[in-house]
Amino acid sequence: MRAYFFLVVFVFMTGLSAIAQRFAYVDTEFILRHIPEYLSAQKQLDATSQAWQKEVDTRNQEIEKLYKAYQADQVLLTEDMRKRRENEIVEKERDVKEFQRVKFGFEGETYKKQLELVRPIQERVAKAIQNIAESQQLDMIFDKNSEVMLLYASPRLDKSNDVITRLGYKPGSFVE
Repeated sequence: MRAYFFLVVFVFMTGLSAIAQRFAYVDTEFILRHIPEYLSAQKQLDATSQAWQKEVDTRNQEIEKLYKAYQADQVLLTEDMRKRRENEIVEKERDVKEFQRVKFGFEGETYKKQLELVRPIQERVAKAIQNIAESQQLDMIFDKNSEVMLLYASPRLDKSNDVITRLGYKPGSFVE
């Protein structure tokens, strides 16, 4: 009886260790910090962003000067001159906001530059992770630095078709 108990515990523990060996994690920030091309790309992105931000700051300072001059001269200006100066200030504010949107906004030049410089490096890292997972027969690799980011999953673990079948539908036939 005692031998049976130890056999069950041994099989259970062996099964657990086999499962534990199929999962792994990586620290992508740590990996990227060790890739010179990534560090160079980050420096280039930072320099570009700082230059654009300096341009925004310069334009805002110019608007501030115009506004202060307008306030100082306001009592001396005719209605037409006031409107023109107000419109000039408003137009320059719009230009600055548009510049910021083009440079820093969603899918702006900063985003595009980042894609151009960083994406190839990230793709190389992803391919290396996939190669390691396949060569070491790992089922999943997670990223330590993100909130549950799955970087690799063995296709044999994908049970999506099983769920579709269980729901009574045919895998591969979908409506767009």
